[in-house]
Amino acid sequence: MAQSTFRLSSARLAALYMIIFAVGVISLLTAVFFLTARVLDREVDAVIQAEVNGLVDVYRQGGLLQLIGTLHRRADSWGRTGAVYLLANPDGSRIAGNIARWPTQVVANNQWLEFDIDASERGEVISHPVRAQALALQGGPTLLVGTDILERKRLASRLRNAMFWCASLCVLFGFVVTSTYSRGVRRRISSIAATCETIISGKLSQRLAIESTKDEFDELSRTVNHMLDRIQQQTEILRTTFDSAAHDLRAPLYRARVRIEETLQHEDVPGSARDTMEATLLELERVQRTLGTLLQIAQAEGHGRELASDAVDLAALVHEIVDLYQPEATTRTIELIARTPQNTPLHGSRQLLAQALVNLVENALKYVPEAGHIIIEVSSETDAIVLSVADDGPGIPAEDRERVLQPFIRLERDRARTGSGLGLSLVAAVMRLHRASMELLDNHPGLIVRCRLPLAKPA
Repeated sequence: MAQSTFRLSSARLAALYMIIFAVGVISLLTAVFFLTARVLDREVDAVIQAEVNGLVDVYRQGGLLQLIGTLHRRADSWGRTGAVYLLANPDGSRIAGNIARWPTQVVANNQWLEFDIDASERGEVISHPVRAQALALQGGPTLLVGTDILERKRLASRLRNAMFWCASLCVLFGFVVTSTYSRGVRRRISSIAATCETIISGKLSQRLAIESTKDEFDELSRTVNHMLDRIQQQTEILRTTFDSAAHDLRAPLYRARVRIEETLQHEDVPGSARDTMEATLLELERVQRTLGTLLQIAQAEGHGRELASDAVDLAALVHEIVDLYQPEATTRTIELIARTPQNTPLHGSRQLLAQALVNLVENALKYVPEAGHIIIEVSSETDAIVLSVADDGPGIPAEDRERVLQPFIRLERDRARTGSGLGLSLVAAVMRLHRASMELLDNHPGLIVRCRLPLAKPA
């Protein structure tokens, strides 16, 4: 049966591992990015703070003129180091520095300022972001010291792009690895399931494949193969013992029956002895019938799918069985009806399917009261043929329907009736041989036995 990929445990486990792997990689790269950006920010802030402290010392030691001279000497620092200096009056007018005026579009973060400066590079005007610190000096002027952080932002952008591509490649790599692993596990499990289905069909000689990986699947396959060896050995012993016992019993039972029948032909047999021998004949007939049914069940359970190779028209087979039992049904005023389409081909054993139908009809005839109905219906579905045998007898309680499919199981109410409890067991064995499903349903009143058999494949 086809199965959604994500419903498989191997696929879910692989997806879980991939998600954990992806989250771990992305978290690691994100942490590296933010830690690196934070270190760069701190280095920039430390440089600016050191420069501010140095200029403040100059102002304290030499006053405003010495500070202005120092700023004049550092006026060309922008081109070399990207340093920004501005000494301005309280009204914002420039006293000294390498920028023309106090910046207008300023983003303040505590004592730190960020703004953009337009600079000419290779004939183009490029906006440079600047991070700066402003400090009001004693006497009124304000000192602004900053540095160009364009390269730092470019580095942060490269780190961000690298993180994205690295995370994407890691996720892709994880997806490929987990998908490959999931497909491998799914392949091994599908192989094991297919082999098990073959073994269930009756081919006990089949074994699970063992690869050279020496993994847990190989270990499981070895253990299961060892178990199958033991099961096959025990099954062969039981089958041989059962077949031998059954065949060995048939001859003595037949000879005993012949001798009793020959004795009954003598006129000098006393009446009491004759009654005893006739009862014994009935019991022998019952034992022979039970033995024959057991042999048929053993045949159905013992053969593999190679037995189901004949083309069988189930509708025609149903009509044959109905014609065979119609006289008995008419005698008991039971209406035996067949409802079938024109042609219902399938692959199977005609002999075993006929025996299964015979058992179903005989069971129905045994339990359906006079003036009752037995309806045998065949219908076609997309991929199967459905065989239903419905009657209006006493039916079977829901809690006993699985149990009555086992050999020699009879309901308490039926103990007084003749029978061995093997009829439905044989039908179930035949259906298993044909890979068909069988279910017992309520007919309100009565019982419906519904069997769903696979369609014959076109040649």
